[in-house]
Formats: sequence, structure tokens, C-alpha cells
Amino acid sequence: MLYIILGVIVVLAIIVALIYNGLVRAKIRVDEAWSDITVQLKRRADLIPNLVNTVKGYAKHEKKVFEQVTKARSAVVDASKAGPAETAKAENQFQSALKSLFAVAEAYPDLKANENFKHLQEELVDTEDKIQASRRFYNGSVRDLNTKIQVFPTNVFAGMLGFKQREFFEVDESERANIEKPTAVDFE
Repeated sequence: MLYIILGVIVVLAIIVALIYNGLVRAKIRVDEAWSDITVQLKRRADLIPNLVNTVKGYAKHEKKVFEQVTKARSAVVDASKAGPAETAKAENQFQSALKSLFAVAEAYPDLKANENFKHLQEELVDTEDKIQASRRFYNGSVRDLNTKIQVFPTNVFAGMLGFKQREFFEVDESERANIEKPTAVDFE
């Protein structure tokens, strides 16, 4: 009888350890995915001052647009520390400000032909693609973690072990109708 009780305890301990390790792996994947997003947002934020300065050289009187882009850039960097919901909101405002900057650039054919401006546009498009890929990876990782937390038998132990569901990186429904997915065309 003692061997049966010890056997059951050992089996339960192994199950709990496997569940715990699986949850830890999923949590680390989510943290890594969020880190990827913040790295790409930082990369884009580093490109923006160069882009603004290049446009400023041609369109000095567009001060309001430059201020909007700079303010939106700062908001995204700050929001990335607050989590996905705040970052998504700041991202929407940033995309709008960036479109205004490119609308200004449209009025200056010499600027559009400038090699530095073209290079910055290409870098920005590449970075936007990487941000989108990072968001998809993050949301996939969140999906996996949240699924693990909700399915049996993991759900029995997840709360006791201190694991909580994470939020997806998504746009508010009210804002989704007003937002177009950025494409390479938006940056040309």
C-alpha cells in the first residue's frame, strides 16, 4: 500500500513539474516575443529623426507635422513599456502622423528623388514588415500560453503556480475601421 501511495505521489509530482515547465517555456516565449516588438519599435524610432531631418531640409514650414511625428514617436516608445494595449493605441497615432509626413514629402519632387530619403523609406518599410512579423509571433505565443492556462489539466495548476493569461496585441474595434494596414506604397 505504501508503494502505491508513493507511486501516486511521484506520478503527481512529475505531472506538476511537466505542467510547470511547459507554462514557464510558454511564458518565456511571450516575453521574448514582446521583447522582439520593442526592439523593432526602437529601431523604427531611431530612423524617424533622420527621416524628419531629411524632410525638414525641403519643407521647413511644415513644423506642425514634424512636431506630431516626434510626439507620436515618443508616445510609442513610452507605451511599449506599458504593454500591448497602450502600444497599439500609440501605434495608431504614430501611423497617422507618419502618413502626414509622407503626404508633405509628396509635395516636394526633389525630396522624393533624394537618395537619403529613398534609403530611409526602404529602411522604414523593412522595419514595418519586421514589426508586423514580431506582432504575429507575439500573438501566436500569447495564444499558446493562454491555451495552456485554460486547458485541463494545466488549468488546475496554472492559477496555483501564479501564471496569468496575457493580452493580445490588437487594435481597438473603434479604431480598426479608421486604420489601413501600412504597405510599401504608404511609404513611397
